[in-house]
Amino acid sequence: MNQNYPELRPWGMELNQFCMFMHLSQFAGYIVPLIGIVLPIVMWLTNKDQSHVVDQHGKHIVNWMISSFIYVIIGLILTCVIIGIPLLVGLGILSIVFPIIGAVKAAEGSFYKYPITIKFIA
Repeated sequence: MNQNYPELRPWGMELNQFCMFMHLSQFAGYIVPLIGIVLPIVMWLTNKDQSHVVDQHGKHIVNWMISSFIYVIIGLILTCVIIGIPLLVGLGILSIVFPIIGAVKAAEGSFYKYPITIKFIA
């Protein structure tokens, strides 16, 4: 039996495109401070109840942002013993690579779980 459901178009975009932009919105913080944190959260919160896909991507993005914040704090503390500097450099690289991979996977319609992410929001 084929049922017609209204097509979900969050913010006027296709679902995969929206999830892709939700991952890429983290880069907005490089242009306007804090927007890279606020924008993905707003995108997730305004659409999480309409789509399980948006909810899963959003939760994982927020978990990554919280995890990376914790890793930055640890890295800053460890700079006293020099090891924190490579940790911060590596984290900076991962903060660029993970959202790009997540965006590509979201555009393909699949889900990418950022490695080393602590699951705060289930």
